[in-house]
Amino acid sequence: MKILTTRLTGAAWILVSLFWATGNLLWAMPQQTVFGTITDTEQNPIPGVSIRLLNSNTGTQTDMQGAFSIQAQPSDTLSISYLGFKTIRLPVGNQTHFTIVLQQDITYLGEVTINAGYYTTTRREQTGNITRVNDEEIERQPVTNPLAALQGRMPGVSVVQRSGVPGNAPAVQIRGQNSLRSGFNNSGNRPLYIIDGVPIDSDPLNSFSGLTSPNLGGIDPLNTLNPAAIERIEVLKDADATAIYGSRGANGVILITTKKGTGGKQKTRFNAQVYTGVGEVPRKLDLIKTADYISLRQEAFANDGARPTETNAPDLLLWDTDRYTDWQETLFGATAQTTGVNLGVNGGSTYTYYNLSLGYQQETSVFPGDFKYNKLTATLSLNHRSSDERFKLQLSTLIGRDTNRQFDGSSFVSTALSLAPNAPALYTDDGELNWEDSSWTNPLATLYRESQAQVQQLISNLSLSYSITPELEAKLSAGYTLLNSDELVKQPLQFYNPALWSFVSSRSLHIGAKRQSFIAEPQLNYRNSFGKFNLDALVGATLQHRATTGLNMVGIGYANDQLLGNLAAAEQVVVTDNTTQEYAYAAAFGRVGLRYAHKYYLNLTGRRDGSSRFGPSRRLATFGALGGAWILSEEHWMQALTPVLSFTKLRGSYGSAGSDQIGDYGYLDTYSATPGGGGLYPTQLTNPVYSWERNRKLELALELGFWNDKVRLNTSWYRNRSSNQLVGYNLPAITGFTNVQANLDATVENTGWEFEAATQMHAERFSWQASLNVSIPKNRLRSFPGIEESAYANTYKVGEPLNIQLLYDYTGVDPETGLYTFVDVNEDGVYNLDDRVVVKDLTRTLFGGFRNQFTYGRVSLDFLWEFVVQDGQQYYASGVPGRLGTLLQEDYDRRWQGPGDSASFQKLSQGLDALRSYFRFQTSAGSYTDTSFLRLRTLGLSYKLPLETLGLTTCTVFMQGQNLFTLTKYRGLDPQAPGTSLPALRMLTAGLKLNF
Repeated sequence: MKILTTRLTGAAWILVSLFWATGNLLWAMPQQTVFGTITDTEQNPIPGVSIRLLNSNTGTQTDMQGAFSIQAQPSDTLSISYLGFKTIRLPVGNQTHFTIVLQQDITYLGEVTINAGYYTTTRREQTGNITRVNDEEIERQPVTNPLAALQGRMPGVSVVQRSGVPGNAPAVQIRGQNSLRSGFNNSGNRPLYIIDGVPIDSDPLNSFSGLTSPNLGGIDPLNTLNPAAIERIEVLKDADATAIYGSRGANGVILITTKKGTGGKQKTRFNAQVYTGVGEVPRKLDLIKTADYISLRQEAFANDGARPTETNAPDLLLWDTDRYTDWQETLFGATAQTTGVNLGVNGGSTYTYYNLSLGYQQETSVFPGDFKYNKLTATLSLNHRSSDERFKLQLSTLIGRDTNRQFDGSSFVSTALSLAPNAPALYTDDGELNWEDSSWTNPLATLYRESQAQVQQLISNLSLSYSITPELEAKLSAGYTLLNSDELVKQPLQFYNPALWSFVSSRSLHIGAKRQSFIAEPQLNYRNSFGKFNLDALVGATLQHRATTGLNMVGIGYANDQLLGNLAAAEQVVVTDNTTQEYAYAAAFGRVGLRYAHKYYLNLTGRRDGSSRFGPSRRLATFGALGGAWILSEEHWMQALTPVLSFTKLRGSYGSAGSDQIGDYGYLDTYSATPGGGGLYPTQLTNPVYSWERNRKLELALELGFWNDKVRLNTSWYRNRSSNQLVGYNLPAITGFTNVQANLDATVENTGWEFEAATQMHAERFSWQASLNVSIPKNRLRSFPGIEESAYANTYKVGEPLNIQLLYDYTGVDPETGLYTFVDVNEDGVYNLDDRVVVKDLTRTLFGGFRNQFTYGRVSLDFLWEFVVQDGQQYYASGVPGRLGTLLQEDYDRRWQGPGDSASFQKLSQGLDALRSYFRFQTSAGSYTDTSFLRLRTLGLSYKLPLETLGLTTCTVFMQGQNLFTLTKYRGLDPQAPGTSLPALRMLTAGLKLNF
């Protein structure tokens, strides 16, 4: 043992001596300062280019003028790299100044880093399905929610903006609906959102205001993010990409990464962007004018053989029959104003750098009154690494506050579409609301029911890593989120007709919520190479705790409307909801990635999850996936095709993910206090044995590149099957409970094809980039044993999609009676659910987007067309034709007018037969149609001003348009969300962006 120790000591001294001698020789070599500038082919400076000495840790980056300096020896080689440009290497020699021009690289599949969540990969090497949108496609869009910027840009990702009122949560689905649960507070179809490594609770917030109510999606917590501060958004879709997230990744994962600083010694850099613009409702309905309306009402009375009276016909006997008001223009025809300001600064040293951004956004309303949405945001990113590159720290903090001042007007738009054109004036001569002797309800009274919702959110993440060895890295990621939400709805006496003031009381509605979450994820990463083999492995754990509180109250009876909202001044205070919920989650996860010869790839992921939402015997579940890829273009037998077919890759994956997207404590007996206190009563039945919903995913894909990757084509086929459905199983009323949490032996299947095509061409001063994405999804209920005996018999059908309507079989207008007719399937003389035999699929059967960007010199033009193929309910007046209320001109012109008429719109009547017939028609196949649309989603034009001599790195003026043009057969306001909610606005903005 002593001899061995002596030998080891001697060897150590020899190594130390060699290291000392080598160091002296290196230090003896002359050092020199090398200067240079880096530009693109149009002589524009490129900031942030990485310059490193080959085989060394020494490096720097260019400043905003594209300049750099670095200490180097004549024997060194400079390695210059920048995303999207070809990497070049230059020997230093005796040269001390370099003028370098980078060429754009159109074959940078291997250079683009893709965030896969717990690890990174590249376009070339990814085995999963990950789609990305960059900041240039997001930051100039005047949207309050960054998800709205994704519409039409990603295959398999459906984003539906259900209202044009700012603050509403869009409906987001990744590859279809997996769960039967689709309610506001009980949806099993929401993706997992991760912002800078921190998962957030993305459930929309409840709202008492009709304009942001749960029917329209509720208030989205993501509104507190600043789209201009986002660097990229990645969406993980298949099993290979999502299984490492286990139970949280069943419906896909959306990774949002904010902008960070760049390392290297550099000057402090500033950027600013300001824009302003206007918005309007892009489409209004062609409703009948006063003359036709008066004829309509008179014809309805004639058809019924009735006489108009002041009670049933104030529009004919009390109101001015020559008066005309365009209620669409009056109630939602104003011009909204939007303004955005974004300021940023970044800088630092070689080892410590930062990025700070501030944002402000305001958008007013198209409704009458002073209603507006405001948002303030701040984002801070701090990065540090040690000089030996072993220790790294990254801190990210996002703070956002939005204030939405609206009014509780859920039916305000539909009122504008139904009011008689000769309805009375809104105001009396003395400026008071006109109630016309109580003969109508003044629509402006709704504006007095003001609402104000404020959401404040903090999202912070601290990531620490240390390289134990060159191959082994230890990492800890810790995150904290805090959200506070408060909403106040005021209902003063002015909301009511003065004739009712002695019978009603003013009131205020209060809703508050708080969400607080902490997460810690320790992780070990190991990377090594063994000849042609490369190994990339990780193992980690997740510990998360979330607490949610809610408090809803109503104050009734205020002595003065000025005191509305002060609960101490209310005669009565009623607490309608007061809840506290805690959720705990723990997991262990791992990944093994193998690569051989840069052409064979294998990726194994697994996760063991534990959730407090299940009973003690069902809390743990295991999920995993296997993904693989084969780059055929690297095979020697494919080399002859490379001049044309430059890249070929086959990939596939199979695995399972799960879902615990249910309420907390569902497995327990629960009790609530009896009204007035003094006792308890049961509110929920126990079921400790329900278990995890499980989603099994299969995908096959082919990726092709042609002509040195100037043209790229990607094709994916997927099949997702979600089973063991977690639902509230309906119970008979005799049990005293409406439902109990349970698993249903039902399987939902989503299959589909996704296509992506992209091309780019670069000339001396001209470049063109184009991309096309097409999704063809198919959703169906694959199996549901015993569905006919269940409460879902009249909601779902085996073999059909989940989003269906069961409708009457419409047979047209009876030429003799003038009423709509339908098939009485069982010929029992009664129309009920047994006669609704027509199944109408309302899911999108095809959707996608086509984007083009043209650049010539300093001018750039960019546009995106979005297209959707779908069926939906056609727009018809909500009231029975003939009763008080207007109609579409088209429907009025094609109405039935007498026996023998061959018409497509029923007769004008106020009778019960007409009422029943019209309402049956709205639940029949006759009222559904093709609501597909083609929309010019965005159009942008920008110009880089030649102001570099003034010290500006870039100065860009731009104009941006949204929702500019829509082609559709739908007659309503917006085919994207058929109905009577405010449509997405047509926005036109102009702005200026500076970098200096």
